[in-house]
Amino acid sequence: MRTQVLLGLLWIGACSQVSAADSAAVADLAKASGCFSCHSAKEKVVGPSFVSIAEKYASDKDAVSTLTQSIQRGSQGKWGRIAMPAHGSLSNDQLKSLASWVMATKP
Repeated sequence: MRTQVLLGLLWIGACSQVSAADSAAVADLAKASGCFSCHSAKEKVVGPSFVSIAEKYASDKDAVSTLTQSIQRGSQGKWGRIAMPAHGSLSNDQLKSLASWVMATKP
């Protein structure tokens, strides 16, 4: 079991690596989309930190897909009473980029 978890974490890490240039572009997208109004890299604001999100989903092989859906449709109850608004105007590529970027966040 422990080996499977470690392999899963390595797989997620390999799949979600983002280059420095891509990371800066996605960070700009996150700022423009209002993500930083409720989230920060390492500290809870209104919503959880990006590090906390990455840690919560670290062993989930479908984490990027799950987060993509949460960003697109919004979510409620995963992190408390406050709902995350939907971001339905973002393209599928933008949504996936944001989710991958969050999963690449390191403590």
